[in-house]
Parts: sequence; structure tokens; C-alpha cells
Amino acid sequence: MDLQFLMKKAKSVAENSYSPYSHFRVGAALLSKDGDIFCGTNVENRSFGLTICAERSAISMALSQGVHEFVAIAVYCPDADYAVSPCGACRQVLSEFVAKDFTILFQGAKGDAVSRRMEELLPDDSLDELKEK
Repeated sequence: MDLQFLMKKAKSVAENSYSPYSHFRVGAALLSKDGDIFCGTNVENRSFGLTICAERSAISMALSQGVHEFVAIAVYCPDADYAVSPCGACRQVLSEFVAKDFTILFQGAKGDAVSRRMEELLPDDSLDELKEK
């Protein structure tokens, strides 16, 4: 798994962000178990509750093409100096489709990328038990 290539894809798609209100562009590149990459970007709306984050945009793209198994995601924000981790909503949506060892790589305009596993960002995901029933 080439995480640097995945981050390059996230950086590229961040340029397509529709963020006229926050001016906070984000790009995400989601790697499937089969090696396919699905990209997404944040799409804002004047009703902020209707905004979709880049991570959820990438997941929606993959699911709409029938892909349900993932190994990693790269998230890039060129408008932050620091690495911006996925928000709570994105963590929750990711947890629906990924294993606890799923890799999340995130980076801002400055500094190195930060890598975490899903279980580090959402440590007590007791919903797994519900899926099995």
C-alpha cells in the first residue's frame, strides 16, 4: 500500500472542493481492498448541516460503485497548517465500513502526515456487536 500516492490523490482532489463559506478545502482518497482509489472532496451548503465532508464523499463514491471493503484513507487540507483528523461524523461513517486496523492518514499544508488506525480515533465502537446479529 503506497500511502504517499494516496496522499497525492487527496491533495489533487482538494482543489475541487466547494467551500465558499469556510474556505477550508479538504480532499480525501479512499483505498479499497482491491486496490481501487475513490476520491471525494468537501461540498458546503449555506445550511451548514447539509455540508458533506471529503471522507463521506469518497465513501459515497465507492459505495455507489458497489465497493464495500477498504484498507486506508488519506485526507488533506491545504488551508490548515496542521494535520486535520476526520470529524466525529466521518469517524462514525467510516466505522460502518472499515476494520479497527484501517489506516487513516491526514495532513495539512505544513508538517508531516499523521497516521492513525481506526481504533485510535474511535476506540469504543460497540456497534460492531450489532452488525453481527
